Amino acid sequence: MAKVSRKQATRFRHARIRKRLSGTAERPRLAVFRSNGHIYVQLIDDVAQSTLAAASSIDKELKGKLDSGANQAAAVEVGKLIAQRAKSKGVAQVVFDRGGNLYHGRVKALAEAAREAGLEF
Repeated sequence: MAKVSRKQATRFRHARIRKRLSGTAERPRLAVFRSNGHIYVQLIDDVAQSTLAAASSIDKELKGKLDSGANQAAAVEVGKLIAQRAKSKGVAQVVFDRGGNLYHGRVKALAEAAREAGLEF
Protein backbone atom coordinates (compact mmCIF):
# COMPACT_ATOMS: atom_id res chain seq x y z
CA MET A 1 0.00 0.00 0.00
CA ALA A 2 1.35 3.43 -0.97
CA LYS A 3 2.18 5.97 1.68
CA VAL A 4 0.24 9.21 1.83
CA SER A 5 2.42 12.27 1.36
CA ARG A 6 2.26 15.22 3.72
CA LYS A 7 0.56 17.33 1.03
CA GLN A 8 -2.07 14.65 0.42
CA ALA A 9 -2.73 14.36 4.16
CA THR A 10 -3.23 18.13 4.34
CA ARG A 11 -5.73 17.96 1.47
CA PHE A 12 -7.63 15.10 3.14
CA ARG A 13 -7.80 17.06 6.40
CA HIS A 14 -8.97 20.18 4.58
CA ALA A 15 -11.75 18.29 2.79
CA ARG A 16 -12.88 16.78 6.08
CA ILE A 17 -12.87 20.17 7.83
CA ARG A 18 -14.72 21.94 5.00
CA LYS A 19 -17.65 19.52 5.29
CA ARG A 20 -18.51 21.15 8.61
CA LEU A 21 -17.41 24.77 8.08
CA SER A 22 -19.26 27.44 6.17
CA GLY A 23 -19.12 31.21 6.30
CA THR A 24 -22.01 33.66 6.17
CA ALA A 25 -22.18 37.43 5.80
CA GLU A 26 -22.52 37.86 9.59
CA ARG A 27 -19.83 35.29 10.41
CA PRO A 28 -17.49 34.73 7.44
CA ARG A 29 -14.91 31.99 7.15
CA LEU A 30 -11.33 33.00 7.92
CA ALA A 31 -9.46 30.75 5.46
CA VAL A 32 -5.70 30.33 5.86
CA PHE A 33 -3.35 29.19 3.10
CA ARG A 34 0.25 28.54 4.02
CA SER A 35 2.92 28.07 1.38
CA ASN A 36 6.63 27.56 1.87
CA GLY A 37 7.36 31.22 1.21
CA HIS A 38 4.30 33.15 2.42
CA ILE A 39 1.03 33.02 4.34
CA TYR A 40 -2.33 34.18 2.99
CA VAL A 41 -5.70 34.68 4.67
CA GLN A 42 -9.18 35.55 3.37
CA LEU A 43 -12.57 36.38 4.86
CA ILE A 44 -15.04 34.42 2.76
CA ASP A 45 -18.85 34.56 2.63
CA ASP A 46 -19.72 31.08 1.33
CA VAL A 47 -23.41 31.88 0.88
CA ALA A 48 -22.73 34.76 -1.54
CA GLN A 49 -19.51 33.10 -2.77
CA SER A 50 -17.47 36.25 -2.29
CA THR A 51 -14.30 37.33 -0.56
CA LEU A 52 -14.92 40.17 1.90
CA ALA A 53 -11.28 40.92 2.76
CA ALA A 54 -7.84 39.43 2.28
CA ALA A 55 -4.33 39.86 3.63
CA SER A 56 -1.01 38.19 3.00
CA SER A 57 2.66 38.44 3.76
CA ILE A 58 3.20 39.98 0.30
CA ASP A 59 0.87 42.94 0.98
CA LYS A 60 2.24 46.39 0.23
CA GLU A 61 1.44 47.51 3.80
CA LEU A 62 3.78 44.85 5.22
CA LYS A 63 6.55 45.27 2.64
CA GLY A 64 9.10 47.01 4.89
CA LYS A 65 8.16 45.29 8.16
CA LEU A 66 8.97 41.68 7.27
CA ASP A 67 12.31 39.97 6.80
CA SER A 68 10.61 36.91 5.35
CA GLY A 69 7.03 35.93 4.60
CA ALA A 70 7.60 32.42 5.91
CA ASN A 71 8.04 32.92 9.64
CA GLN A 72 5.87 33.44 12.71
CA ALA A 73 6.58 37.18 12.82
CA ALA A 74 5.06 37.51 9.34
CA ALA A 75 2.05 35.44 10.42
CA VAL A 76 1.48 37.72 13.41
CA GLU A 77 1.55 40.82 11.19
CA VAL A 78 -0.87 39.22 8.70
CA GLY A 79 -3.19 38.27 11.58
CA LYS A 80 -3.25 41.86 12.82
CA LEU A 81 -3.84 43.17 9.30
CA ILE A 82 -6.79 40.84 8.58
CA ALA A 83 -8.38 41.75 11.92
CA GLN A 84 -8.05 45.44 11.07
CA ARG A 85 -9.60 44.91 7.62
CA ALA A 86 -12.40 42.77 9.08
CA LYS A 87 -13.28 45.47 11.60
CA SER A 88 -13.39 48.07 8.83
CA LYS A 89 -15.95 45.83 7.05
CA GLY A 90 -17.99 45.50 10.25
CA VAL A 91 -17.05 41.87 10.95
CA ALA A 92 -16.36 40.87 14.56
CA GLN A 93 -16.94 37.10 14.54
CA VAL A 94 -15.44 34.55 12.15
CA VAL A 95 -15.28 30.80 11.62
CA PHE A 96 -11.63 29.68 11.56
CA ASP A 97 -10.62 27.45 8.63
CA ARG A 98 -7.03 26.32 9.09
CA GLY A 99 -6.95 24.89 5.58
CA GLY A 100 -5.94 21.37 6.60
CA ASN A 101 -2.77 22.66 8.26
CA LEU A 102 -2.01 21.67 11.81
CA TYR A 103 -2.85 24.31 14.43
CA HIS A 104 0.80 24.94 15.17
CA GLY A 105 3.53 27.37 14.24
CA ARG A 106 2.57 30.00 11.67
CA VAL A 107 -1.13 29.08 11.60
CA LYS A 108 -1.38 29.32 15.39
CA ALA A 109 0.55 32.63 15.45
CA LEU A 110 -1.80 34.12 12.85
CA ALA A 111 -4.91 32.98 14.74
CA GLU A 112 -3.70 34.31 18.08
CA ALA A 113 -2.72 37.67 16.58
CA ALA A 114 -6.15 38.02 14.96
CA ARG A 115 -7.82 37.19 18.29
CA GLU A 116 -5.68 39.75 20.14
CA ALA A 117 -6.56 42.37 17.53
CA GLY A 118 -10.28 41.85 18.21
CA LEU A 119 -11.67 39.00 16.09
CA GLU A 120 -13.78 36.37 17.84
CA PHE A 121 -13.51 32.75 16.73
